[in-house]
Amino acid sequence: MIRKANAVWRGTGRAGSGELSTESGVLSRTPYSFRARAENDPGTNPEELIAAAHASCFTMGVAFRLQAAGYTPTELVTEAAVTVSSDGQGFQITRSALRLLAKIPGLEQATFEKLVHDAEQTCPVSKVLRAEITLDAQLVREA
Repeated sequence: MIRKANAVWRGTGRAGSGELSTESGVLSRTPYSFRARAENDPGTNPEELIAAAHASCFTMGVAFRLQAAGYTPTELVTEAAVTVSSDGQGFQITRSALRLLAKIPGLEQATFEKLVHDAEQTCPVSKVLRAEITLDAQLVREA
């Protein structure tokens, strides 16, 4: 399974802006910029997208584990709060704090904790920072 997204950027890092599009079309020329990242201007930013990806991946993982254990949640609501910190040369994501509020009829606390912990450990987005990264970069000369 391969999922794709495209990012286009025009201008400098601070004053420029870009657009994001996903293969599914859920994001289509969605604006992103430094100002959306650091100053809460309209648009999205990479950290917000990582938070959304982590929250959705984890929550789906919990739902699958509950299903396998014979439980049907009434509702699972997850917030992921991604922390960005200075690392001396720039910035890095130092934390993703997941907060889950779950309504699951008939589920005991110990079973809940085991299933939730397993979902967090095996969620592909939880693992992403340990993933192999490859790069193919080409300089295109303007005519």
